[in-house]
Amino acid sequence: MVIHFKYPPGATPIDLDEAIGLIPKHISTQANLNAWEEINIVEGADWLARQNILHRLDEGLVRELHLRMFNKTWIWAGTFRKSAKSIGIDWTQIAVTLKNLLDNTAYQIKNKVMPIDELVVRFHHKLVLIHTFPNGNGRHARLIADALIVKLGGKRFSWGGNNSIATLGITRQNYLSALRAADNGDIAPLMHFARK
Repeated sequence: MVIHFKYPPGATPIDLDEAIGLIPKHISTQANLNAWEEINIVEGADWLARQNILHRLDEGLVRELHLRMFNKTWIWAGTFRKSAKSIGIDWTQIAVTLKNLLDNTAYQIKNKVMPIDELVVRFHHKLVLIHTFPNGNGRHARLIADALIVKLGGKRFSWGGNNSIATLGITRQNYLSALRAADNGDIAPLMHFARK
């Protein structure tokens, strides 16, 4: 059975070879997929809460979190993407660029080069920009950012309030606008959105 995915604006379309990696065969609609993924994501969040992210901010943690967020949904969960997308860096550069991001972030944390909110929001933005996985990058990056800010002694981000970023609506539009501004060097809208 093939699902006809309906993507909210800014979502990365799933390639046909990625779509055939759907594990639950009973899913036939985007709404069913979203509900199924949400349950799986909670399991990933629970796992991440038990990790000492400050001592394990590495590729293994990044992959393992994605795997735990989507391991009951996609056979490729935790695997770097192997195709070009409408956003993200060249897929052949993911491992190197991700390592640089993680190393730079660890250095910035250790040397307290900027306030923790800014440091973590910048980390989140760059992780989304890399677009490490075929799908789920925004949710994954927000979850890591939340865990990181808490471990650094801050409060979890609100990410635009209590509205879902994953579905159509003004909250998603504001998030995407803030990410685009950060792409162009203006981190202020994303910082505001994270704490709104």
